[in-house]
Amino acid sequence: MKIAVAGASGRAGSEITKELSRRGHSVTAIARNPEKIAALPNVTPSKGDVLDQAGLTKLWVGHDVAVSSVHFLASDPHKLIGAAKDSKVGRYLVVGGAGSLEVAPGVKLVTTPGFPTQYKAEAEAGSVFLDLLRQEKDLNWTFISPSALFIEGERTGKFRLGTDQLLADANGKSWITFADYAIALADEIERPAHLRQRFTVGY
Repeated sequence: MKIAVAGASGRAGSEITKELSRRGHSVTAIARNPEKIAALPNVTPSKGDVLDQAGLTKLWVGHDVAVSSVHFLASDPHKLIGAAKDSKVGRYLVVGGAGSLEVAPGVKLVTTPGFPTQYKAEAEAGSVFLDLLRQEKDLNWTFISPSALFIEGERTGKFRLGTDQLLADANGKSWITFADYAIALADEIERPAHLRQRFTVGY
């Protein structure tokens, strides 16, 4: 498949790009500084700015799938959604956040007392993005939330999927590595199971 990844030089984006390359997909890896994108088979680094809707649309045209792996506070969901629609990509996948996941019925993680203050604005912006996607009638989107801790670590291929509830392991720890998250995202591209839905991945 032809897949465009915006934010391909970031921690999650670089692992997603690597995983898609490993699987033989043709990847357009987009970043403001494309020289930071690792040289990989089937990967074409491209310069792009997620705040430039027209430019991003041009980069995404002709792709089967577009992925955005960018910070919510450093982007505009209206422009990203607009580029996905204008480019007529078959699917649009968003690297989401954990803040909008529920820890109890109707209780989002971002609203809990222990939620780190420094991540609150980013998490709230992610919730807004998800709400906007849920209003879309024509766009074939999927929003993929990591667990609470989204960290560097090994690629194990062993994880669980959920829907709107925060996942945690037997010790109550909620986490996922960028590498395993990338597997879950690539699996979703190859075997669509969450069209116009949010899902989450964790151990």
